[in-house]
Amino acid sequence: MSESKRKRVPGGSEKPDSAAGLKPSKLTTVQKRWLLRGLDQPGWKLPLFDENGREIPARTIHACVEAGWAEPWFSNPIKPDWLVCKLTPAAFEVLSASQNRKDS
Repeated sequence: MSESKRKRVPGGSEKPDSAAGLKPSKLTTVQKRWLLRGLDQPGWKLPLFDENGREIPARTIHACVEAGWAEPWFSNPIKPDWLVCKLTPAAFEVLSASQNRKDS
């Protein structure tokens, strides 16, 4: 990733600018639905399956992680290909912003 698309954060790590410019308009309906489900879970854990028992698409999970709205929580030793995530503070911000836009 080019230097112009990265942002230095405390601790010496870098994050893509997409995580810094959290725009609710970039949040898809599928991503929003998945993130909202984490609000009711202990530790804000995000579900692996939707309401109908279907696996959450890996593309949705990876897009939310790349945007900074979700972060890997722990490795699942039984199913290492499943990415168990939890909400980040940025997720609360983007969900709140998207709700405020809906109310206006």
